[in-house]
Parts: sequence; C-alpha cells; structure tokens
Amino acid sequence: MTEIDEWSMHEITRSTGTTSRTLRHYDQIGLLPPTRIGANGYRYYDTDALVRLQRILLLRELGLSLASIAEVLAGGQSEAEALRTHLELLEIERSQVERRIASVRTTLAKREGGEHLMASEMFDGFDHTQYKDEVTERWGREAWQQGDAWWRSLSAEEKARFQAEQQQIAADFIAAHEAGLDPTGEQVRAIAERHHRWLSHPMMSVTKGYYLGLADMYVVDPRFGKNYERDGGAAAGDRSGAEYVREAMRAYADTAAFDA
Repeated sequence: MTEIDEWSMHEITRSTGTTSRTLRHYDQIGLLPPTRIGANGYRYYDTDALVRLQRILLLRELGLSLASIAEVLAGGQSEAEALRTHLELLEIERSQVERRIASVRTTLAKREGGEHLMASEMFDGFDHTQYKDEVTERWGREAWQQGDAWWRSLSAEEKARFQAEQQQIAADFIAAHEAGLDPTGEQVRAIAERHHRWLSHPMMSVTKGYYLGLADMYVVDPRFGKNYERDGGAAAGDRSGAEYVREAMRAYADTAAFDA
C-alpha cells in the first residue's frame, strides 16, 4: 500500500490527545471498536474508524453523553450530512468565540488607554437575547421579560461579575466530576447551592419546577451542557458533565427551599 490506511492506538492517542483508556472504554461499550487486533495484541484503526472517532469527539465537545452519541451515530443521517451539521455548529461557536475575543481585546485596549468603555462593546458575543424564544416557550413570556429587564439594569461591571461567577461555578462542578465526588454529597451540594443563589435575583422567581427544568436542559441541549465538560469526556463512569450536574441539582432540589 502506498498510503497509510490504519493507525495503532498509540498513534491515535498521540494525534488526538485521547487516552488509551478512553479508546478501550469506547470499545467496551461498542461505540468505537478497533478495526482489527494484531497478533501482538495491538489495536489498529482504519480511516473509517478515525472519521467515527472525530464525530465522537465533536459530539463530546458539544456536551452529548456517550449514550446519546451512540444514538446519533446509529441514526439514518449519512456521514457527510452529519459532518456538515457538526461543521455548521462549530462555525457558529467559532464566530461567537471570535466576537468574545474581540470584545475582551477592546476592553483591555480601552482600559489601558484610559478610553471610555461602551457596554455594547464589552459584551458583544455574550448576547442573552439569542435564548428569548426558548425561555418564553419553556417558562413563559413573563419569565423572559423579568430576566431581560434585570440583565439590562446591570452595570457593565455587574454583568462581568455575574458571568465570572457562573464560570467559576461551572469550573467547580467540572472539578468535582473529574475528582469522582458523589453528586449527592455535601461538597457538591455546596456548589449546587451557590448555583441556586447565582440563578436567583430580585426580578427572577426560581421555582423548583424551573430549577429542575433547567437541570434537564443542561443535558438535552448541548449548547448549555458543554459548559460542564472539559476535554477528555466523562470522568466518572459514563456520566457526562451535564448529567453529573443534573444529578447534583436534583439531589439539592429534594431539600432546598424554592420560590413558590
């Protein structure tokens, strides 16, 4: 053969950053079996297997659980159609990240130069209105109007603090997941309590139904679920980060006090 048409597990892990343990786990659950196993016991993967791995890693980055990924890969969508869909999602995400980078650069340059800052410049790429229809459909127009009015009432500094707090809470959930902490235990409950406080503000009523609905949304909507994932996939069993957070939120909701 004039071209390489299969790769060893070692070559795959070196090229993708995926661990051999992850690849073995994917094999065990039937998600990505090796193309063949050599006489020396080494696992080898052909081009089709590499394309499948690429799709798996893309879906993991979008926050899907391994069970959900298996369902997607088993679906009727052709490989080309699936890759086009992934590409569109990645391009949308890249556009948002690029806008955020430009926003932070503008903030940094103007702060260092002593120039006046505009909130619209600081928060370009952080547009909350993209979720208007979803919030209205799930929790009603009043919920959207209350949340929107509260957000617009904040100063640029308050908005920055609010977003920084959310990022820290997400990072703490990820760290707890990777450490294998019990999502129903006290340490993780403390994170869920902070998350509950973060959600609550004077113009927003956080009922138990809203809170549990949000927990489910983290799992079913990859745009939100990816906030609770780090490269490398599930750290504790087969649970994705979003599933871990949902379990923690459900356990917290059993005994927490919510708005009526």
